[in-house]
Amino acid sequence: MELNKYRHNRIVALLFAAVSVSGCSAQKKSTIATSKGKVVFFDDFNADNIDRNKWNFEITGKNNHFNDELQAYVDTPSTAFIVHGADAEGADGGALVIRPQSSPGFVTKDGQNFDFISSRMTTQNKFQFTYGTAEARIKLPDGAGFWPAWWLLGTGEWPHTGETDIMEYIGEKDWVSAAVHGSGYSGETPFVNRLYLDANNDVTHWHTYAVDWTPDELLFKYDGKLMFRVTKTMAQHYGKWVFDNQQYLILNFALGGGYPVKINGIKKPYGMPESSVEMVKNGQAKMLVDWVRVTQR
Repeated sequence: MELNKYRHNRIVALLFAAVSVSGCSAQKKSTIATSKGKVVFFDDFNADNIDRNKWNFEITGKNNHFNDELQAYVDTPSTAFIVHGADAEGADGGALVIRPQSSPGFVTKDGQNFDFISSRMTTQNKFQFTYGTAEARIKLPDGAGFWPAWWLLGTGEWPHTGETDIMEYIGEKDWVSAAVHGSGYSGETPFVNRLYLDANNDVTHWHTYAVDWTPDELLFKYDGKLMFRVTKTMAQHYGKWVFDNQQYLILNFALGGGYPVKINGIKKPYGMPESSVEMVKNGQAKMLVDWVRVTQR
């Protein structure tokens, strides 16, 4: 997501993959067995409120505003909340909604000015893992310059502990992308790939976006089908393979910025046209998440 910032025996590595969790009692409740392995993290967003035992809200400050994005990240129920029934738009039980808002003249605590606010949710210091399958069922809006994402980030200095972009979308509804960032292959990374969707099944429909992470490769799968593979050998052509440490989960909705603008060329507002600004103002820019799950074998 961020453009300026991540044998020994393989069977043993998979069986004994590391999981770091704060709030152990909450984690035990979500650890269940499946035919694919053990679910070590799960949130179906069926409760009335976002589970703060699982999720943090990042707040924009001096050292965490990147990519010339147009929004400030805040902690408010107006930009991240749970819905049920018809408002869940087909999600089973309930859905998380991340919905940017127009907020002209918004000033962060460190004095930065923004015209939009949004949410970035992470599991940092609450759930972190090494190796396994991370997947989420997500529905996205049709709007140029919107930049919602579902991704993993290492716990140390970027990019030396890795970044795994499971799904990024910058507002062209017929495709979504996956990418990998690490030492020697960050920013304009060589490891990025798009999947073009059928016209009758674009990003405004529900899709499952996943990565299978092993000691030797990252397999990106959309709706269960492999769309991109990055191997340890491929990465070592450019630099160090850094996907052997803990990463945490992130869901966010950015507006404009460096990735959208290099695709759509829209400079005012930067990377997001007025039509998308109007969608934000009207509450139509929404990322819905049915569930998030991490499974380990």
